Amino acid sequence: MSEIDKDYLKELIRLDVSQEDIDETKNILDSCGDVMDTLANPLVTHDEKRAIISRLFPESVHKFMMSAVRGGDVEHISSILEEYTDYLIEKDGSIKAVVRYVTPLTESQQADLRKYIMEKFVKDDVVIEYRHDPDIIGGFILNAGDVEYDKSYRTAIRQMREDLHSKASEYVDTADRSKLTSGSTGDIISVLKTEVRDFEVKSGATETGFITRLGDGIARVYGMNSVMYGELVEFENGVRGIVQNLEEKTVGVVLLGDDRGLTEGSSVIRTGKRAGIGVSDELLGRVVDALGAPIDGLGSIRAEDYFPIEREAPGVIERKPVSVPLQTGILAIDSMFPIGRGQRELIIGDRQTGKTSIAIDTIINQKGQDVICVYVAIGQKNSTVAQVVNTLKKYGAMDYSVVLSASASDPAPFQYIAPYSGTAVAEYFMSKGKDVLIVYDDLSKHAVAYRAMSLLLHRPPGREAYPGDVFYLHSRLLERSSRLDDEHGGGSLTALPIIETLAGDISAYIPTNVISITDGQIFLESELFNSGLRPAVNYGLSVSRVGGAAQTKAMKKAAGNLRIDLAQFKEMEIFTQFSSELDQTTTELLEHGHMLTELLKQPLYNPLPHYEQVITLYAAQHDLFRGIPIKELREYRTELMSYIRTYGQDIIAEIDENKVMTDELGERIERIVTAFEE
Repeated sequence: MSEIDKDYLKELIRLDVSQEDIDETKNILDSCGDVMDTLANPLVTHDEKRAIISRLFPESVHKFMMSAVRGGDVEHISSILEEYTDYLIEKDGSIKAVVRYVTPLTESQQADLRKYIMEKFVKDDVVIEYRHDPDIIGGFILNAGDVEYDKSYRTAIRQMREDLHSKASEYVDTADRSKLTSGSTGDIISVLKTEVRDFEVKSGATETGFITRLGDGIARVYGMNSVMYGELVEFENGVRGIVQNLEEKTVGVVLLGDDRGLTEGSSVIRTGKRAGIGVSDELLGRVVDALGAPIDGLGSIRAEDYFPIEREAPGVIERKPVSVPLQTGILAIDSMFPIGRGQRELIIGDRQTGKTSIAIDTIINQKGQDVICVYVAIGQKNSTVAQVVNTLKKYGAMDYSVVLSASASDPAPFQYIAPYSGTAVAEYFMSKGKDVLIVYDDLSKHAVAYRAMSLLLHRPPGREAYPGDVFYLHSRLLERSSRLDDEHGGGSLTALPIIETLAGDISAYIPTNVISITDGQIFLESELFNSGLRPAVNYGLSVSRVGGAAQTKAMKKAAGNLRIDLAQFKEMEIFTQFSSELDQTTTELLEHGHMLTELLKQPLYNPLPHYEQVITLYAAQHDLFRGIPIKELREYRTELMSYIRTYGQDIIAEIDENKVMTDELGERIERIVTAFEE
């Protein structure tokens, strides 16, 4: 209830209007639909409105009605009268109940019902309203306070249908009808008999509420005093929603579907469950929506377990240090900004700078690494998601991947829950001891969806119109990424969140929030991308806070001072761009820098194996590419690696097995490079 509505309610309380006058006023408003329109019409004068009120309504409500007319709040009158009725009932120590029936109750049944309600709620009296409702088929529904006792045939039939459907799926595989044996048929018949026998006792008490305001995928619900934040509730048209706002007498619910068939007054039922998603190994290779329903046309997915989309992150005691590398296959990243299993590394940059490409390359590079990948598309076009899926299929990556999509055409609540649903899927595989990689593409659109949802929920906006808890939105999501110790399964969850910046502004609100949460960032720059340096990684602003702990000893030694060398090259290049004569040392430094820059260029969907990265970097740092023209360098490297794969399998095997760069191994690399040159 708004502050204005509370003021009107206080006025009714001060006037001490009787329940009879309130009922008479409500009857007039219900029977004369034009009265409200006339009172709200700005073309009708106040004197004319006063005359209408004086002629139609009880004298005790005249002052209240005129206050609402002058304040322009005529549309709130009905809800304020309902609030006042509840106030009077509570004041008298009574409780209001509504009974919906098909066959009228006898006098003795009514007396028993009144006695039951008074004992149940410890009240001195009860006000019971009886309503004929043929839609419930048979039986009755009792609403008392915010509790609903549903003994209707409609609910019993629906419950029986759901139970039969779930039980039957245990015996019949819809994908293979040949498994339907006589034994399983007998089991189904047994279940059917049990359901029919229990038909009369299938319903019970549920806590309910009703919609007071509906629009833009948001419902304001009165009642359900014990509902939890984040709980799933079900509307009478079958659509579910998630509770987001908890207020004094109402809750704000975001709808997870179409509001068709719902109106003000429609009932809402608690489920008692937190929002979650069904998970199983059958998710691998599939494309699903934010609720886990398949959208790839490949049939249904049978869930083995139910994971809540929101859950607490593992505690510090349950974790162990990040020390096992997660290879991206991108030379620039693995050598200078290594990512470890259990780390959160932000990919940030303007649009069209290759952010998604880095994530897709990383997923492709996990082939054969025993890593499960989850790609969450938030607010992307369906065509873009389809392109990503086709790329993953082309390189055989869908076999170990799950794609979860909440597209730009989906409502804001779907885009809001998508990353949490994706994390729940990832945590299912992590709970089985697996290493999991999850990509959030992208969290900028996630924050925008949350902002839209929050503004519709009437939460106060803050900086850049984002609600104050937008930092907590992403921190509670990314904190779930971790590497668990052996006692808790030993799995890991590595996160690659993506953030889109505007004009390279990484000091904006959402980018700074996510930078402070993650363990480093890979900053992609438009100028570098347009100049042909791809991936367009800015080596100065990018960082990994895990660093060498997530690198193999071979990579750490081969990379050497690569980042320092590139920084010196960039500084010297700017300093000498107007010079005509350069000394020998400066010339060599520039040539070395150009050579390193060229080696770090990498085409799309072409991740390099670990051994190739180590050999390339070792050769570059030991001047084994000296004298090769820049334009021929990439072709030279490709031919060199083909030669080593043919004649240097012992070198490759030692790097892959031991992951250590010894002096003796370095000499063998130098010898085989020399042999290739000759």
